[in-house]
Order: sequence, then structure tokens, then C-alpha cells
Amino acid sequence: MRNVRHPKTHRELCELACRFLRNHGFKVVFSDRFHAWTSCGEHPDALGFRNGASCLIEVKCSRSDFLADRKKVFRAEPEKGMGDWRFYLCEPGVITVDDLPAGWGLLYVINGRVRKVHGWPRNYQWVVTKAKLFRANKQAECDYLFSALRRLEIRAVTENGTDADRVQTYGL
Repeated sequence: MRNVRHPKTHRELCELACRFLRNHGFKVVFSDRFHAWTSCGEHPDALGFRNGASCLIEVKCSRSDFLADRKKVFRAEPEKGMGDWRFYLCEPGVITVDDLPAGWGLLYVINGRVRKVHGWPRNYQWVVTKAKLFRANKQAECDYLFSALRRLEIRAVTENGTDADRVQTYGL
């Protein structure tokens, strides 16, 4: 069942995770290539936002990486982490459903496609507060989104060229 011949790289799995989120209604999606400061220190592999919900996907290429993930403060204390919904994404054999921390879901990549293994909610459940398994650290999510918007502002200003003085006005 595992993709033994051509295991995916971390970057490839992150790209698949982002595409998967977009295809499932998350219209604002960030990959691991976007580095932002957050109050919790978390740097998600894929983080998606849709109306009323956020979803974090952590990509794991090896079992040792998965086991090391447990030591992170925002894993030990879930209220410090991002994502109303949280999933691990890996190839089969790296993580099993029995390995999952409470509340986490599991996605497998098989032959280049993401498969829902455990915990993916039905469409109406995304925004139902009682259905959400985590109370995401909304401050960390706001920090993350602010960093993204700030970078967009910087790019718009510098690419335009005529408003370069606005960079100093905003203190960027």
C-alpha cells in the first residue's frame, strides 16, 4: 500500500496538502514555504481558512519526525496550537489511527492522491462549534494572517514603485 518506489518529499506532501485543502473549501491556504511569526512558535506545513473554521495539516515523512512532534509545546498543550481541525498527512505505514493524539485526524497520500483515513468532518460540521475538536489559538492565527497581509502590502508597494514612501509610513 505504501509508495515504496517513489516516496514523496516533504515539499511534495505539503503541496498535496495545500491542494487538498483548496479542493475542500478552504479558499485561503498557506504552505510551509510561508514563514510567519506567531505567538506560539508554530510553523504549519499547511494551514487553511474558510468561513468559520481553520484547518491545520502537519506533514510527516518518517515515524521519528512524528514522534518528535509530540515534544512541541503546542502539541503538548493543544490550546496553544493553530487549527480548529488538525490532521497528520503521510504515506501509509508512517502513522496509524492508533498513533494519533486525541482529536487529530489522519490523511494518507496514495499514488499522489490524498485519502481521508480518519476524522475528516462532514461539510456542515466545519463551522459547528460543538463539533470542533480543538479550540484553536486564534491569536496565533491572527498573527499568521497579519504577517501574510503585511507581506502583500509590502509587495504591492514595492512592485508599484510610486508608493515606495508608504513602506516607511507603515514602519515596514
